[in-house]
Amino acid sequence: MSKKGKKAKMPLSDEEQLLLFQQKLLAEEEMAKKKERLLNQFLKDKLAKEEHNCALNLNKINTQWRTVLREVKTRELHKDIEILSQTFERVVDCKNSVIKSLVKDLSEAEEQYAHALRSHLHNIDRLLALQRRRLSLLEESYNVELEALTKEFETERKTVIDQHEKEIHYLQDVFTAMEQNCIDSEYESKLEFQSMWEDLKNKNLEEKHFLRLQLEHIVEDLWRRFQDALKSYTDATEDRKIAFETLKVKDEKSSREIEAQMKKIQRLQDSIIILKGKIMVHGRESEEQNQDIRDDKELVLVQLRKLKAQRTQARGISQENLVKLTLESNATLKALRKIVDKGEKVLKLAEICRKFETEEEKVLPFYSSVLTPEEQDVEKIDPEEFNEELGKVIMDYIGMENFWKRYNKVKLEQLSLQHRRAQLLEINEKLREMIKQYLDGISVSDEVLSQLSPRFIVNHRSNLPQPPSMPTAQPGDQKPPATYNIIEAAHVISHIL
Repeated sequence: MSKKGKKAKMPLSDEEQLLLFQQKLLAEEEMAKKKERLLNQFLKDKLAKEEHNCALNLNKINTQWRTVLREVKTRELHKDIEILSQTFERVVDCKNSVIKSLVKDLSEAEEQYAHALRSHLHNIDRLLALQRRRLSLLEESYNVELEALTKEFETERKTVIDQHEKEIHYLQDVFTAMEQNCIDSEYESKLEFQSMWEDLKNKNLEEKHFLRLQLEHIVEDLWRRFQDALKSYTDATEDRKIAFETLKVKDEKSSREIEAQMKKIQRLQDSIIILKGKIMVHGRESEEQNQDIRDDKELVLVQLRKLKAQRTQARGISQENLVKLTLESNATLKALRKIVDKGEKVLKLAEICRKFETEEEKVLPFYSSVLTPEEQDVEKIDPEEFNEELGKVIMDYIGMENFWKRYNKVKLEQLSLQHRRAQLLEINEKLREMIKQYLDGISVSDEVLSQLSPRFIVNHRSNLPQPPSMPTAQPGDQKPPATYNIIEAAHVISHIL
């Protein structure tokens, strides 16, 4: 009983106090975790309620906004239909008046065309007759030149064949002479090779015999020198042999003494090893006890650090989640504001562009596709052929198809107008040139007289340069190009009639 009372009265050790302190810390951390869990659950429930309310409010706003837009759109469509009906009647009247004026212009243009066609056919008949005469002259000159060329070709062919036969005979003679020279030179080279081979063989045998004799004399001299060196070595080493024998005896005695001393040292070393082993055993036992205590202490410290790290990590994660929620909410609000601003801009631009639309575009804003159903099936893009991200992007932009149709239509109209403008400019330039030529032909001025013109004729002669006199064509010469003085048919007919 006395021992138990003493134990109860003894104060707590440091380790027990540390354990109690750790237990208190663990209890406090568990309470803090429970509070954090409750707070997280409360925040999650609140966030779910807010999301649900947001979705409901967005649906209500979208439905109300759609109804308002439908009403506004119906009003605008009614107004547009009234305006289109009025403009359509006005356009029909204008088109009827234009058609009547065009019919009149067409009848006048047909009469002018028939008159111009008759005069043009008459002029073409005259030009054809002139061209036929010219072709007959050219054919005659071509036949003459062809006969001359054939004669020259035959003469040159005969000369080339004769020269070729002469050269072949000459080359055959040269070839036979070369073969004979090669055979003679080959026979002479073989004779020279055989003579040189025999001379070299005899020289090598003589040199071999001479070298053998020299080597035998050298070997005999070396053997004599070796015997003399052996005798001198044996005479010089007799004293050293005697000293070696005495040292050998001393070495045996010293080796025995060393062996005895080594045995004593070995015994002392064995006793030292036994004592060291006992010391190591006692040290290991004490070290193991100390190590167990240290391990327990480190485990407790590691658990304490892990708990602290988990607590700090949980706090950091919760703070990061709150920060992310705030940032994402701000980003979504900004993105929604940008989308709203962009939509307002698009609507404003659409209203501005609607003022510049034609009546046809107001009635049919989206033209039907020009492609056949088979071509449309080929042109369709299957989103499954692409990866998921690209398929999603393509599906998002399918709603822009009508916009791109209108954009492409405007672009095509712009290109067609530019092409038409270029054609009209070319036609305008040609008409100006024709008017200028016509005015130059009618008027008489210094500028017109200074230029060459077939209309300026004095005494049945124009101011165009006359062609030089044609020399007589020879069979070997090239014929110069023919030049003709052309006079307008209207001038000739006026003088004839």
